[in-house]
Amino acid sequence: MPVLQTLPNEIAERAPARMAPLAKLPVFWSLAGQRVIVAGGSDACAWKAELLAACGARVEIYGEHLSEACATLVARGSPHPQGALIHRPMAWRKDILAGAALAIADCDDEAEAQTFFDAARLAGVPVNVIDKPAFCQFQFGSIVNRSPVVVSISTDGAAPILAQAIRRRIETLLPTSLKSWATLAQSLREEIANRLKPGVARRAFWERFVDRAFGAEPTEESVRGLLADVQRPAPARAPGRVTLVGAGPGDAEYLTLKAVRALQAADVILFDDLVSDEVLELARREAKRLLVGKRGGRESCRQEDINAMMLTFAKAGKNVARLKSGDPMIFGRAGEEIAYLKQHNIPVEVIPGITAASAMASRLGISLTHRDHAQSVQFVTGHSRHGSLPETIDWQAIADTRKTTIFYMGGRTAGEIQNRLIEAGLDAGMPVVIVSSVANADERRWAGSLDGLSSAMAEIGLDRPVLIGIGEVFAACSLMAETGLPLVAQA
Repeated sequence: MPVLQTLPNEIAERAPARMAPLAKLPVFWSLAGQRVIVAGGSDACAWKAELLAACGARVEIYGEHLSEACATLVARGSPHPQGALIHRPMAWRKDILAGAALAIADCDDEAEAQTFFDAARLAGVPVNVIDKPAFCQFQFGSIVNRSPVVVSISTDGAAPILAQAIRRRIETLLPTSLKSWATLAQSLREEIANRLKPGVARRAFWERFVDRAFGAEPTEESVRGLLADVQRPAPARAPGRVTLVGAGPGDAEYLTLKAVRALQAADVILFDDLVSDEVLELARREAKRLLVGKRGGRESCRQEDINAMMLTFAKAGKNVARLKSGDPMIFGRAGEEIAYLKQHNIPVEVIPGITAASAMASRLGISLTHRDHAQSVQFVTGHSRHGSLPETIDWQAIADTRKTTIFYMGGRTAGEIQNRLIEAGLDAGMPVVIVSSVANADERRWAGSLDGLSSAMAEIGLDRPVLIGIGEVFAACSLMAETGLPLVAQA
């Protein structure tokens, strides 16, 4: 017989623990068809009863009177086919606890809580008295429901508000389609076990399955295609994919939920120089991150090199996120990248972001299409392939006083923009704003008139990206600047 030996003390002390101490044991307990007691008819009882019934429990609610929320819940019935919500119009008694799976109560005072707690313990039933931790053998966590995927968060009662905040963050990362993918995984397990041998092939299928679980709703066609792909010889497998992701103007809180999910799913991230560290912090830790920044007037990564990197990684089966500042489809060279990837049969998805002009309008508190001043808004590039103003700009259209115009990348051409607009007939006193590093910690602003644009640009500086806004909607900004008031409270 083997002899169980203990480690010497000095070795045991150095050996790392396999599990750090836990405040509570997280357990997912099946309640389908089980009888559960809820003592009390309050709103708090209603929430617990609804949760238990959603798990398939037969919930008996004891109380002479029910709150409106509790009565409505009972009338509506259980959301689970095996669950039930039954009102017993009487006070709870000790004999009702026998055989119950759980016992919950909402008690007015400590004495009542103690009585219920003792009765449940004597009956051998796990007990929870709402909002009275001393009388709880178990606790309810904050729940993210993508059943059969269920995430529960507990702070051991120390900070319920923190648990709720964590739940909200997780909610943003888990798409609702995850429910369908998890259900599909359950239905496919036997078929995959029969069709794919244990080992590399089966693992490859589930890895690719998981990659898609954070995207759109599954279809039978997509899953069958996934299975067929795994069964091909390795060299013939389909390539990876590229997602053009809008990182917004800088502040990580401007990211869309879909953008965060794309960063969490990426194997490789090719990011622009203007993408903030806060945005990159939201990416998957294991992802390879490569700076491919392109900045005017500085040594930059060539577009041809960026295209080649996307293609190389995608052909290697990687999920590539091309992370672009602002919105990929507005002055982000997305068209060139999409065309190149499609030419090489690489799947491409685009996730829009908040473009810098929208962020600027929000920061200034200005509507770009205020109906008293502008009937349209136009975004114009102030920078061509050769570094100068594009030759095809229609200056008469730009000079239309019924429009709001936003120049992107116009810092180095600000003087020429000023002169060309005045030559086209736009009043030299037309309100103008300049915002540098919009929505970032080093944001700078200037407000004035068109004839001061060139000199103001010299004051703002060319070391950071700028937006130039021209139009009557910015008159309020100019007025505030003249009176010495801030344009808007800084974040």
